[in-house]
Amino acid sequence: MCGIVGVVANSPVNQTLYDALLLLQHRGQDAAGICTVNGNRFHMHKGMGLARDVFRTRNMRSLPGNAGIAQVRYPTQGSAADSEEAQPFYVNAPYGISLAHNGNLTNTEVLKEEMFGRDRRHINTSSDSEVLLNVLAHELGESCRGATPDPAAIFRAVAGVHRRVRGAYAVVAVIAGHGLLAFRDPCGIRPLAFGANETEQGTEYLVASESVALEGLGFRLVRDVAPGEAIYIDFEGRFYAQQCAQDPAPRPCLFEFVYLARPDSMLDGTSVYAVRLRLGEYLARRVASRLDVGDIDVVMPIPDSSRPAAMQLAKLLDIPYREGFIKNRYIGRTFIMPGQAVRKRSVRQKLNAIGVEFKGKSVLLVDDSIVRGTTSHEIVQMARDAGARRVYFASSAPPVRYPNVYGIDMPTRGELIGSGRTEEEIRAAIGADALVYQELADLEQAVRDCNPALTTFEGSCFDGHYVTGDVTQEYLDRIENARLLPSPPGDGAEGASQLSLAIGSAVR
Repeated sequence: MCGIVGVVANSPVNQTLYDALLLLQHRGQDAAGICTVNGNRFHMHKGMGLARDVFRTRNMRSLPGNAGIAQVRYPTQGSAADSEEAQPFYVNAPYGISLAHNGNLTNTEVLKEEMFGRDRRHINTSSDSEVLLNVLAHELGESCRGATPDPAAIFRAVAGVHRRVRGAYAVVAVIAGHGLLAFRDPCGIRPLAFGANETEQGTEYLVASESVALEGLGFRLVRDVAPGEAIYIDFEGRFYAQQCAQDPAPRPCLFEFVYLARPDSMLDGTSVYAVRLRLGEYLARRVASRLDVGDIDVVMPIPDSSRPAAMQLAKLLDIPYREGFIKNRYIGRTFIMPGQAVRKRSVRQKLNAIGVEFKGKSVLLVDDSIVRGTTSHEIVQMARDAGARRVYFASSAPPVRYPNVYGIDMPTRGELIGSGRTEEEIRAAIGADALVYQELADLEQAVRDCNPALTTFEGSCFDGHYVTGDVTQEYLDRIENARLLPSPPGDGAEGASQLSLAIGSAVR
């Protein structure tokens, strides 16, 4: 889950790219980077941390040019603390290409072997984005054969990428002296949209992970980049688009609608906010069938992404809605923090209970999902400490039981509280008096209700079905074993590793 953006404009784009990163900051807080193009020369600055901390005035002044790309990152492959892994990446041949990527490749090791042997290219980091860049560079070189890269040659290169690469990938890239390229994998697992802005000097184009980045910068949302499609905008402002995959099969990620995307975004023509309202409606039915609604005094969301669902649920069940937790917005997302101890401590720093809303009441807490369970357990305890008489818990998403390998950092079975546990065991583990989960069929239907054109989805973390068809048990075991390698003392990873070893064998 990263945020990427690319722009071709009629004036300097450094400020536009920076502002876009602020609008996409929720998609990654680990690192940020910008690469601009001025003539045939790239200018790049990247580093660890939030965009506002990575870029200073002197850095912005060193990023001239009317086109460029940028990324905010959190890692799913590679080191979380290595600035060398921050994006965009750059390769000097052919022509000079810089690339930023959102997603995760599932055949990285195979591609690395091909890079070293057949393609004779060197990979210098453990990032799959560098691998993807080199595959694109090789295919572009083969397609152009030293000639100027025209749109047809560029689209042939993207078709070559689709034939070789597996996994989830949404990509923005700039080719020095030529133009901006953007494309999605044939399943369209990760989102990517583009917009236009009409100026006196001509049309400007912006490509971004979410529509909120377009609208926040005054660009009109044109449409989503289709699964398997590539778009190319040359530096003269000419726009080209072509389907480059042989058998595109749209399967957007369900977790984007549940949690990852901002509610004011449109993904694949679908309002995220509208989906979350529908999730509240379906969840209300589940709660009514599982609990004594008359015993619930108030409904409370776990801020922020569960708020629309909680409001709709409270309305349909005619139960008062209250804000019982106040969020500290300067603490990162807990489920992507390394180590159980760090996650547990950060929950108390991130949320604070308003005691008067809990004292003597039976409360129904609504969250968007339960991943590792650390946050849920701490929140339930906070509600009890604040004086709640009973604490019920409802999740807008089904149980997260399987690793996600398509760009969300939940790849280890033992770290998922839903893996190998029944719902009753999960309830006991988080300490709630009752637990109600959304049904997967209802989650899928909530998206369809808002956009009937979407019929199939990527929901592997819920059902264990990996839509790219190449994720085997051996692959899952390999990435899990890599996560269980010894960690430096004091980072909280040891406990997580022991939990993984204890639970992992009980999981499919």
